[in-house]
Amino acid sequence: MSADEALTWIQEYRDLRETVERAVLPIATSVDGRRFEYQASLHGLDLEAGGYVAIETGEETRLGQLLSLEMQTLTTSVPGRHGQIMVRAAQGEGALLDGGGRPFHDARVRRAAPAEVGAWRERSRSSSATLSVGELALAPGVPFELDARGFGRHTFLCGQSGSGKTYSLGVLVERLLAETSLRVVVIDPNSDYVHLGERRADADPAAAARYEERAGPIVVRSGADGDSRLGLHFRELAAAQQAALLRLDPVADRDEYAQLAAIAETATPDTLEALADGDEQAKRLVLRATNIGVHRFGVWSREQDVSILDDVVDGDIRCLVADLGSLADPAERTLVAGAMLERLWRRRAERQPVAIVIDEAHNICPARPEDALTTLATEDAIRIAGEGRKFGLFLIVVTQRPQKVHENVLSQCDNLVLMRMNSVADLGHVAEVFSFVPPGLIERASTFGLGEALVAGKIASHPALIRFGARITEEGGSDVAGWA
Repeated sequence: MSADEALTWIQEYRDLRETVERAVLPIATSVDGRRFEYQASLHGLDLEAGGYVAIETGEETRLGQLLSLEMQTLTTSVPGRHGQIMVRAAQGEGALLDGGGRPFHDARVRRAAPAEVGAWRERSRSSSATLSVGELALAPGVPFELDARGFGRHTFLCGQSGSGKTYSLGVLVERLLAETSLRVVVIDPNSDYVHLGERRADADPAAAARYEERAGPIVVRSGADGDSRLGLHFRELAAAQQAALLRLDPVADRDEYAQLAAIAETATPDTLEALADGDEQAKRLVLRATNIGVHRFGVWSREQDVSILDDVVDGDIRCLVADLGSLADPAERTLVAGAMLERLWRRRAERQPVAIVIDEAHNICPARPEDALTTLATEDAIRIAGEGRKFGLFLIVVTQRPQKVHENVLSQCDNLVLMRMNSVADLGHVAEVFSFVPPGLIERASTFGLGEALVAGKIASHPALIRFGARITEEGGSDVAGWA
């Protein structure tokens, strides 16, 4: 075969392959009326994983969602000198969102119009309280609401830096305050939520009015000075926390440990210093506290000061924000976070429903705690994750590093809010833990834009790709999101 003949043969092959590929029909088959498999031509393909399709069975048009989209390559025989050619087509699986469970075969598939998706959303709207958080990313203009009852399970929110995670969490907290009766306690390491009581100038007037009517009172504890200072008393800490703070081991330091237990009911750092005139063990405690620097913590309250541990369980406070970012020492931040979790767990029998937001959870309940204070905080987070629901304690665990959060906390979460994540390892970890979420949708997280997320679990009617809407209150951190 000459060079010209080879080029002609190649062009004929390409033309023939394109003709066959364009002839692939967009059709779907379901044998159980709940899930379906489909195929479509790659030429002019307007379908995508997570998107919505109209399936025309001849008798009716049913709405479905594509859960995966892959390229299939197969060999087919054709008449003429080419014999066999390699043909490519799109294929995948999906879930039917309505239609009553009737099977079908070779039904036509097309991309659903936003109006069709919106009509289905109206038909299937829950009668319970909902949280309007934005719109469907793949059906522009169609509002999306979360089921408020779903926050009676633990929720995991993750996204890398720059994904809009902080802003979007603010949207969730605002909607919980405006549309439910849940108390909200926010452990805020980066001072991101300190303005939850301050209305944005460009906020929707109706939404802002409802928020102002229903969200308060909101208390922010911040810094070491003033009436709103973030403080606690040494004597309020659990015995294990006191010992961890002073780096005491119950065996290796048994004498000092016993002395600490004996004075724990009345001692504060101030009165602890006064014990220097007491017995030898008391003097050792004072020296230990001084050497470690515990006495210099700005978080210590004086006798008449309000303690954040009282606020944590104060039913008259609708939302409490602990501004850990205002504390200079990392040990202080860990101490306060752990003490708040311990107090919530200790008072669990009161069964006061509360959503506990743990931001930067990889620092508060890490997979491998590196010190005694963090270990105690992690243990209380694990207790709440494992048993807190029956006492009305519901976690919202937030991080940009899912593999760094303790597995016994993460595995208890029934809801997922996944924002942009480029790390293949992180996405694989999320897919493994949240195995009920279609992997094809989790994989899409690397393509998400600012403020886009996959929501799944008890909070969502179906695994949905959404775009978060506008905030009502000012954001406190540096991640200012004008995209909403």
